[in-house]
Amino acid sequence: MKILITRALPKAVLDRARTHFDVTLREGLVPMQPDEIRAALAEYDAILPTLGDKFTADTFIDAPRTQIIANFGVGYNHIDVDAAQKAGITVTNTPDTVTDATADIALTLLLMTARRAGEGERVLRAGDWHGWQPTQMLGTHVTGKTVAIIGMGRIGQAIAKRCHFGFGMEVVFYNRTKGKPVDVPAREVLDLHDVVAAADFVVTAVPGGGDNTNLIDSDVFAAMKSTAHFVNIARGDIVDEDALISALESGTIAGAGLDVYAKEPLVPAKLVALENVALLPHLGTAALEVRGAMGMMALDNIIAVLSGEKPANPVT
Repeated sequence: MKILITRALPKAVLDRARTHFDVTLREGLVPMQPDEIRAALAEYDAILPTLGDKFTADTFIDAPRTQIIANFGVGYNHIDVDAAQKAGITVTNTPDTVTDATADIALTLLLMTARRAGEGERVLRAGDWHGWQPTQMLGTHVTGKTVAIIGMGRIGQAIAKRCHFGFGMEVVFYNRTKGKPVDVPAREVLDLHDVVAAADFVVTAVPGGGDNTNLIDSDVFAAMKSTAHFVNIARGDIVDEDALISALESGTIAGAGLDVYAKEPLVPAKLVALENVALLPHLGTAALEVRGAMGMMALDNIIAVLSGEKPANPVT
């Protein structure tokens, strides 16, 4: 059986893959292009892609050799799942393995934007720090404040637990599916604008694509407190970046922390120029243990499908 892995993965994952399959490891960092995807679907029994490899409807050929697209990551909005399934291809992802790591990055960014950590490091590295002062770079205290979680799934609840139990924060949340039980002390608010209006920090944890595209727009930022901070660790396309830049420039909101962007790896120059935003290069799951577990789960899914069994993590 032949499989294509579209990016370099941790050594343990590659070693295991090579014990089971004839592995082609794609070179470089640039995502797959449409013609390359079409050719791969005709050549390989399984493909292990990741974010940026866009399997759009027009990339699927009439009679693909590929039986499974085992996505490396929990988000799969770069894959047209309906088109894949119509072509007879199973699509899987790697949930659960990413939950804690992504929640940790959310808290990292929440603290960075609240306490002006990125700005402070830039000042120090530039040699512009002249010693401690009582009014130096005053930020926002986090403990005891209110956080709004947009999307209370696995990752949203993990963020909520860290905020509530770690920092004594009150948690409010918004879900498109109303009345969903959650495993953390939290209050559901039924309207998106009402939930952000109640919070000192707003954290997004919803899937990208579909109806969530530009979910966080100028109206949402206008509803937030002028002292509030916005954090996105979900997908870049859920945020209207022009509206976010305008809100940060005008003081409509106090600050932001971002790990994802609408057109990665492109980050708008206006966003980079702002001091009141903390920017990370999509580090949500960037821990060796986590990336290794993601790779192993993707391989488990491939092994199952190519053995004629049901995978543990099908996307439906």
